Parts: sequence; C-alpha cells; structure tokens
Amino acid sequence: MADATAREGSLPVRIFATRAEMGRAAAAEIGDELRRRLAGQDRVRMIFAAAPSQSEMLAALTREPGIDWRRVVAFHMDEYIGLKPGAPERFAVWLRRHLFDLVPFGEVHAIDPEAFASPQACADAYAAALAEAPIDIVCLGIGVNGHIAFNDPPVADLRDPADVKIVELDAICRQQQVDDQCFPSLAEVPTHALTLTVPRLLASDVMVCVVPGPAKRDAVRRTLADPIGEACPSTALRTHARCTLYLDAESAP
Repeated sequence: MADATAREGSLPVRIFATRAEMGRAAAAEIGDELRRRLAGQDRVRMIFAAAPSQSEMLAALTREPGIDWRRVVAFHMDEYIGLKPGAPERFAVWLRRHLFDLVPFGEVHAIDPEAFASPQACADAYAAALAEAPIDIVCLGIGVNGHIAFNDPPVADLRDPADVKIVELDAICRQQQVDDQCFPSLAEVPTHALTLTVPRLLASDVMVCVVPGPAKRDAVRRTLADPIGEACPSTALRTHARCTLYLDAESAP
C-alpha cells in the first residue's frame, strides 16, 4: 500500500503516492485505534485539526466501519478570535461540515471565543473541559512554518504551563490561510487566535499527523531533521511515544 516506510528518530513516517491513499491509510490507523479503545473503555476523547490538509483523511474516517461514534467525545485544537458566530472560516464550522455533521459524535466541544466575556475566559473553560479526562487520539497536521495547532515559532513554548492560550498569528501562518483558500485576502485573516499548547497536544496517547502537498515539504524536512525546539515547533512530535507522520509523494522530503 505505502510507497515507503521509514523511521526518523522516534517518529515513524509513512509515504504514499497520492493524497487519497495517504488519507485512507491514516483513517484506517485511526479507525483501528478507535475500535480497539471502544472495545475496552466507555468513551474515547479525540482532538481534531481543521485544515484542507486533513480533508482526505476525514472523508475516509467517516467511512470507517464498526465505530460507535456516540461514545466519542471531540475537541478541536484552535480557533480564530474575532470572527462572527457561524462564519464559514471558523474552524468549528469547517469541522462540522467535514466531520461532526457526518457521523453521530456523542459530544462535540467547540472553541467559541465570542460566547465568553473574554478570550481568556474561553481558554480557561476549554482547558478545564480538556482536563476532565485523558485525551486518547490527536489528529493533526503541520503548518508551512512548522506550527502545530497555532503554535507558530514566535509564540510556541515546548514547556508551556498553559493548556490553552491566546496567540498572535505570524505572517507566514496568516498567508497560509490565504494560500489554502480559506480567506480571500491577508487583510481578512484574523491576527489572533486561541490554541491548544504544544504540551497539551503531546499529552495524548496516540497522534496521527497528516501532511500532504508540496508547500509542506520543507516543514516536513525540518520536522525530521532540525533540532527539537520552538524554531520549528513540529520537531516536538519526535518526542512523542506514539506519533506517526503520513505524507504523500509531494510532501516527502
């Protein structure tokens, strides 16, 4: 099925010829993990990234058989500050369209900064919800600047004491949102967001990282080869005991 399988330090890498093959393989791993955990525990708690890079995997995941989604609790990992409720650019809205409205999740926890008195109040409430029980599975990607969630290099902290925090988005991250056709212009991309921190993401049992496309090739190379640190936050994935990186032919360095 895979064109190649390699190991870079502690981070297994699986490379596929196409985005579709990559997405199906990643979804199969997630589906296997879900079925195994649901056979032995009441609920599974998951965190999802919202980005076009995840589309193939999420589409395949909704077709995975034998999953009792009513016992799955979902979170997402970041959200813009300042967008109107229901705005299509919101990550919670994107995930509803691509996942949450397609299978019957038991619970979906959305980050909604505008529903609270302040973004910090939202961050505190979301951190409390995350802390109620362990996180089983994280489904994520990597940004062109090496971010995971919205932990861009200028604001990332691999030893962050917070679980959820307010961040200012860097220019590369904001331009990526335009390049991904999520916003029509840079001026319309919000400047601030809420994000789960690097330690909060890493405090999970299993991580499945899906990174397709030529724009991500350099970020993938840095993830695998750079010193672990905030200059390329995704290097922190190499410290996780059970993280697998899924690539297509265009993102493989």
